[in-house]
Amino acid sequence: MFLILGHSCSNFFLVFLVFTVTCFKSCWVLYGEQVQGGDGPHKSATLSSFIYATTVLKPYEWRYISVDLPPWFSSVTIALESSIGVDLKRIGKVSTLPMICFREGSPPLPDVYNTSLTGLVIDRISNSSFGGSQDLQMVEKCYPMQKSVSLMLTNEQIRPGIWYFGLFNGIGPLRTQSKMINRGHSYSFSGNITVEGCTNSAMLGKFCNQTISLLSCSDTYISPESGIANMTPCGGTEESCLDVAGSKVYSLDVVSIAEKIIITALNITFTQSQRSNGAINSSGHSLMCYVRHGTLPQPQLYDYFADINRSPLVIPLPRLGRWYIKILPANLSESTSAIQEMNTTICYSLEWQVLRCPADKAGLNCTTAKYTLQTFLKRTPYVAFESYYLPISGEVSSGSASFPLGPLLSNSSDGDYTWTFFLLDIPDGAAGGNIHVRVTSEAKISGEIYARYGGFPSLSNWDYFYSNSTSNSNGSMFFKLYDASDKSVSFYIIYARGGTWGFGLRHPISNRHSSTVETTMSISLERCPEKCSSHGACKSVLDSSGLTFYSFCDCDRRNGGFDCSVELVSSSGQMWQSISLIGSNAAALLPAYWALRHKAFAEWVLYTSSGISSGLYHACDLGTWCPLSYHVLQFMDFWLSFMAVVSTFVYLSTIDEVTKRAIHTVVAILTALMAESGPTKSSNIILVVAIGTLALFIGFLVEFFTHHRWISFSTEICLNMLNRWETVKAWIHNFIRSLLKRFRWGFLLAGFTALAMAAISWKLETSQNYWIWHSAWHVSIYTSSFLFLCSKATAVNCENEQPRSENYELARQNSFSGSNERGGR
Repeated sequence: MFLILGHSCSNFFLVFLVFTVTCFKSCWVLYGEQVQGGDGPHKSATLSSFIYATTVLKPYEWRYISVDLPPWFSSVTIALESSIGVDLKRIGKVSTLPMICFREGSPPLPDVYNTSLTGLVIDRISNSSFGGSQDLQMVEKCYPMQKSVSLMLTNEQIRPGIWYFGLFNGIGPLRTQSKMINRGHSYSFSGNITVEGCTNSAMLGKFCNQTISLLSCSDTYISPESGIANMTPCGGTEESCLDVAGSKVYSLDVVSIAEKIIITALNITFTQSQRSNGAINSSGHSLMCYVRHGTLPQPQLYDYFADINRSPLVIPLPRLGRWYIKILPANLSESTSAIQEMNTTICYSLEWQVLRCPADKAGLNCTTAKYTLQTFLKRTPYVAFESYYLPISGEVSSGSASFPLGPLLSNSSDGDYTWTFFLLDIPDGAAGGNIHVRVTSEAKISGEIYARYGGFPSLSNWDYFYSNSTSNSNGSMFFKLYDASDKSVSFYIIYARGGTWGFGLRHPISNRHSSTVETTMSISLERCPEKCSSHGACKSVLDSSGLTFYSFCDCDRRNGGFDCSVELVSSSGQMWQSISLIGSNAAALLPAYWALRHKAFAEWVLYTSSGISSGLYHACDLGTWCPLSYHVLQFMDFWLSFMAVVSTFVYLSTIDEVTKRAIHTVVAILTALMAESGPTKSSNIILVVAIGTLALFIGFLVEFFTHHRWISFSTEICLNMLNRWETVKAWIHNFIRSLLKRFRWGFLLAGFTALAMAAISWKLETSQNYWIWHSAWHVSIYTSSFLFLCSKATAVNCENEQPRSENYELARQNSFSGSNERGGR
C-alpha cells in the first residue's frame, strides 16, 4: 500500500485505494494459481505497484510518500524522475536545497534542529546508502534531489514495516511560515515504486531462496541449565546438522516484553566423510551465531553475535518483533579451503529461551515495578489520535491527565537507585503524532527519564533520555526539550513511531518514602508540539487509507519552525510591515478620486473597494484583524485587483453602456475564475493585461465602426477597384487619426511604465522581501490606473480643464439668440 501525504487530502485517493486493493487481490489470486504450477517454491510476486503522476513542488512545499513492506517482502524498487538535478560541487544554502529524506516508521522532519543537517549526505543516493546498524527510526538520511533516483533495496538491507520518503523543496523555519505568495524555483517529480514478495513464507532473501526455520516458544519448556529465579521462561530446542561451509537461518517472534533472550548450542558433534584425512579438533571450530532484529543478519551486518560453541548468546531487553538468527560454522585454526576439503558436517542442538518477568515486575532480576498505561481519548472535536495515558491501577484516578508517582515508585534495589517502568501503545495510524512527557514536583526533581521503542530502556540501551538540563537527548533529531527547570520537565518525542514504547524512570530509592512531596507525571499523544506555540494552527492530513494521520503546524506571518517557536519577524518589524502593506493601498485614492470627479461611479466603487479589500486582506495576513475568513479576503483582494486593471482599459474606450456591460460581465467571470483557482500565479499579471488590452481593442473597434460606416457594398464600388482602394486608404487614415486623438500619449506611456514596474515588483517578491515589493506593487498598479485614466483625451484632463467644442458653443449661442429674438417679438 502506498500513500501520498501533503498539505491537503483528496477523496480521489480513497477511491483509488479501493481500486488498487481490489486489483491487488485479483492479481494475487491469479498469480497464486500460476505459481502452483510453477517450477518450485523459490518464487517472488509483485505485492503492490504504484505510479506517481507528475507533481509540482513550489518553494518550501513538501510531499510524503509511504510504502508498506510486509514481513515476507523480498525487495522494493524505487524509480523517481525530477525536473531538477543538484550539482553536488555547487551546493548553496541548505535552506533552499531540494532534497529527499528517508525514515523508518514515521515521516522525516529534517528541520527540527540545525543539528539535523548532520543527516544530510552530500552524495548521490544509491543502494549502498542503506544498511548498517543505524536505526532510521531515531535518525534520518537526506540527500540532494537528483534528476533520476533508482534504488532496489532488499530485505537484507532494510526491515519490513512502513517507510516514509519525504521530498522537500527547501527546509528551515520558513517552510511552515504563512506566506501569501511563494516565490522561487519549483520542481516536479514523478515515478513508481514496486514491492516484490516471496510466495512461500518459509523463504526469504533477495531471491527468495533462503529457507527460514520458525522457532516456536513453548511456555512449558524449562531448561535444565537455566535456573534463573523470578523469571518465566519460554523456549525450546531443535536438532540440526549442516555442512561446515553452509549456514542456517531461524526466526523467533518476541510477542511480549521480555528481559532477555538466551541462545545456546548443546551437544555439538563434528562428523567427517571417509575422504578426509586426519582427526578433527573440535576445540578449533567456532559455531558463530549472528542475530538481527527485523531482517536477515549477515557476517558484516548484525545486532548481536557470539561463538555459541564457547558461551551462550545473551540479548538483554530485546525489542518486540521478529528476530532472525543465523548459524554459521567457522574454523579458526584452518583455512576455508581445507575445511571444504574435509567435507565436515556439524550437528548441534539449538536451545533458545525468552525470559519474562511477572505481569507487574520488570528488570533483569524482576525486582522493579512495571505498569501498563491505559489509553484515554481526549474529547477534542475534529482531532484524531489525541489521548493521554494513565496506569491500570486502583491507586490512580482517571479524572486527571496526570498521575502521582509516589504510590507507583519501586522500593527495592541493589544500590541507591532503582527503576520504575511504564508501557504504552501508540496506534499505527498515529505515526505523525508526538509523545509529550511532563513531570512536575514540589521539590527538586532528582530522577532521570529514559524512552525506548519496542522494549524497556536501560542505562546502556535507550533511544531518548533526560537526566538534567545539560545531559539529555536535546541534540537528537526527534527530541525537543521545552522545560528543564528544577521542579518541572517537559519534552516531546517528535513523530513517534506507532507501536509499543517503554519508559523507564530511574530515581533514588528514598523517593518511595517521601510522602510529603507530591510529584506527578503525564504522558500524552498530541498532534502538534506545544499547540504550535500559540503562533499557528495545527493541521492534520488523512492519508488515502484513512488509517494514518500526519500533522504539521501552519504558522502565522511572524513565526516559523516545525512548532512555530522561531520568531521570523519582530514586533517592530511587523509594525513596519503592517504600515507598508496596508498603507500602500492608499494609492487607490488616486484613480478613485479621478473617477468620482468625472462621475464614473462604477469605476469609483471598484477602485475604492479594491483598496479597502486589499488593506483588510493584508491586515488579516499580518495577524492584525480578520473581519472575514482568510480565503474570502484573499479572493476579494485579487479579484477586485484584476477587475480594476481590466476596467481601466475598458473605460478608455467610449462605447455605449450596453457593450460595456457585456464586456464587464465576461471580464468578471474570467477574473473570478483566476482569483479562485490560482490568485498568486505570476502568469495572471500577463493574462490580466492581455484581457484588458483585448477589451480596449474590441471597444475601440466597436466605437469606430459605429461612427464610421464607410463600407458600401454597391455594385459600382465593387467594380471600381481604384475607388475601393482610395476608400481603404481613407479608412486607415481616419483610424490612425482617431487613435492619435483618442489618447494623451504621454500619460499612456507613463501608465504602461507604471504597469511594468508593478510586474517587476511582483516578480521580485520573495518570502523575505515580500512586504517591500508587494507594497511597491500596490503603489505601481494604482498609479498606472490613474495615469491610464488621465490618458483619455475625450475626458476631462488631470488639470480639470473642460475640452472646448466649437459646435457645442455655437449651438449654445444660437439657442440664446433664438430666444432673444423670440423674446423681442
